[in-house]
Amino acid sequence: MMVEGASPILELSQITGGYGETTVLREVSISVPPAKVVAVLGPNGAGKTTLLRTCSGLLRASSGQILLDGRDITRVAPYKRGERGLCHIPEGRGIFRNLSVRENLVMSVPPWRKDKSVDVAMDAFPILRTRAAQTAGSMSGGEQQMLAVARAYLSDPKVVLFDEVSIGLAPLVIDSIYKSMTALAERGIALVIVEQYVHRALELADYVYVLNHGTVRFSGTPDELSHDTLASEYIGGNL
Repeated sequence: MMVEGASPILELSQITGGYGETTVLREVSISVPPAKVVAVLGPNGAGKTTLLRTCSGLLRASSGQILLDGRDITRVAPYKRGERGLCHIPEGRGIFRNLSVRENLVMSVPPWRKDKSVDVAMDAFPILRTRAAQTAGSMSGGEQQMLAVARAYLSDPKVVLFDEVSIGLAPLVIDSIYKSMTALAERGIALVIVEQYVHRALELADYVYVLNHGTVRFSGTPDELSHDTLASEYIGGNL
């Protein structure tokens, strides 16, 4: 799927890769327009997390090309991809449990960001301001996830990859996280969302890709994605 008149901020072309000798992705091509939200859906084992990890450089593609803002990053180190505007919020919270909330946020401010203030993250999640001195590991699971997602506000990203950030959370916490994601999109930041709650992803997304068995089975807008098409690829999911 290509968007007419828009140069992609992130583009994967014919990406094949996986873990060691195990191939998970097979010639996957995905285009993310600037300032748009792209949802990547599919059943467990479809390759969604592998796709995001390959985008961010945690896994290396065996073939194909990844472009960020028109520049080839296929063989660029993960931290260099971060410097160029790619932020990855992985599945699992990835916080420093023994540090305070404020210390976690300070640690998340990358060296290339001139403004070292963490206020922007606390403004996005006001509960973090009230918990600033609290040890991160003593917070609720939802508050820890907010702390993890707050990293997206601290890295001056062009694109943010979100991997299952709502998994295991209460509905009110999910609402708060999706509100923060919407705010990022409204700032002109492109988002790529891997999400177990299909309806939530479709509400936010401008474009959708459905993966199954490591290949793209559908690409288009949410309106173009029929329930029958999704169900045929996503049997057993949260439709």
